[in-house]
Amino acid sequence: MEREQNSEEGSVFFEDIVKKTKTGVTFPKSLRDELFDEDKDYFFRMVVPSEKNKIVLEFLTEEQAKQLSESSKSKKKPTSEKRKSKSPKKAKTSKGPEPNWSKYFVYDFENQQKVKPILESAFHKFAQDPPDLEDAMGRVKYSLISFLTSTKTENAKLYFSVVKFLVDVIEYFNQPYLIEWMFEKLIPNIKSKFLYESSLLELVEVCLKLKKLDEAQLYLFYVLKSIDEYSEAEVYNVMNSFKQLVSKTRDFERSEKIDLLLKEKLLEYGQGVKNIDYKIQIVEFLEDLNYIQMAYNFAKEIQKNLPPESTRVEHVRKLVKRLHSKPIEYQ
Repeated sequence: MEREQNSEEGSVFFEDIVKKTKTGVTFPKSLRDELFDEDKDYFFRMVVPSEKNKIVLEFLTEEQAKQLSESSKSKKKPTSEKRKSKSPKKAKTSKGPEPNWSKYFVYDFENQQKVKPILESAFHKFAQDPPDLEDAMGRVKYSLISFLTSTKTENAKLYFSVVKFLVDVIEYFNQPYLIEWMFEKLIPNIKSKFLYESSLLELVEVCLKLKKLDEAQLYLFYVLKSIDEYSEAEVYNVMNSFKQLVSKTRDFERSEKIDLLLKEKLLEYGQGVKNIDYKIQIVEFLEDLNYIQMAYNFAKEIQKNLPPESTRVEHVRKLVKRLHSKPIEYQ
């Protein structure tokens, strides 16, 4: 017996003590460095024996994970139905907020209908009094792991939908810790530049709503950094990103530092771009953000440098006149 134990101990590749926190269990960094490649997705089969004295993780291929998740779902159905019949909590939470699927699923993706019931069950776990945070987040993480595909765009749409979902959870059920969790654990995995920026803007907006202005400034910085990474040939994408940014920030109280970031970046691009229509659009963005004096000054600059034969002369003249008549709230 002693020989067997020694043999078993000799076969151990790694051993450490880990702690389960509110957001789950994290692999030690030294183990991650040894076993995992940052650019690859990994799947595991988790087994807990009836004694409940250990957790076993077995490596799986993506195909094996898909097959097992399908069979696992079908096995778990009776259990979940039994649990529902025993607990009155879902009936209690049904009177409150409900998931808004059209808001979350902005872009259709392959496994959307499979993800929906899992997120719905997580929503009701968040809605319980007190909320079952561990169970709720377990379901959210399951949806993020179990329905990934080999297509980065499809995965980005899934991640973005979960971001939109969790933003509602934050607002409905007062769970602001999810903001940082999304920033650290979820958004870095989004490989679509457009959806990456859109997800960060969701964080900017919810932080502004909650008056977490320092956090909003941080996430805004990452949005602007992403915009700066566009090439000169991608001006259309830059302007589209600015349009999204303005729509997410214009209706909220902003700090002086946030205003400074927005003013400097918009003016930088406005003065750098040669297309008159894009310059005019920058003026309108400044106006939407209530930077009236800056918008007026820039519009006057455009008007001064506009060739007399330009078809935009009259449009710019009206723009200057409109801005001149507006009260200046921000200098």
